[in-house]
Amino acid sequence: MAQQPLKEEAHVPEVVFKTRVRDESIGGENPYRWQDVSSQEIFGKKNIILFGLPGAFTPTCSSTHVPGFEAKYDEFKKFGIDEVYCLSVNDAFVMKQWADKLGITKVKMLPDGNAAFTRGMGMLVKKEDLGFGQRSWRYSMFVEDGVIKKLFIEPGLSDDCPSDPFEVSDAGTMLAYLKESGR
Repeated sequence: MAQQPLKEEAHVPEVVFKTRVRDESIGGENPYRWQDVSSQEIFGKKNIILFGLPGAFTPTCSSTHVPGFEAKYDEFKKFGIDEVYCLSVNDAFVMKQWADKLGITKVKMLPDGNAAFTRGMGMLVKKEDLGFGQRSWRYSMFVEDGVIKKLFIEPGLSDDCPSDPFEVSDAGTMLAYLKESGR
């Protein structure tokens, strides 16, 4: 299933993300409604950092990947970054609970429950060896007005990879790139 990932200078996939927003008119313990958000709304005329990872509540994602971007969020903003998004093949409600559990308040959680964006990026892999089904490979990218300007893909992109590399998609690598690029 693993395919060729998009390259730098390609446009991000045009998809509709199924997100959720708080709506007090709904009432109850879960006052949220569905909100469709397009790739254009997220990436158009903006400087965006997005990092994709295998799954909410998983070890490396929870202990290092997401907290690293949250910790460096204000530094990213100094380089003209409009938003930082964490994308996972999980639904909007799982992503919200995960952010709450981790205390994430700056990085925006982007659910890709149907894996449409991940598939379009060429980052969809099988993780059946872990019982995860189809998930995102670990990567990060800097996107300017919908165009991928820099893409950091972890080595070994493949289905049922026996390891979970985490060497280049971290916040520190992205921050070093922004500094070196003279942004």
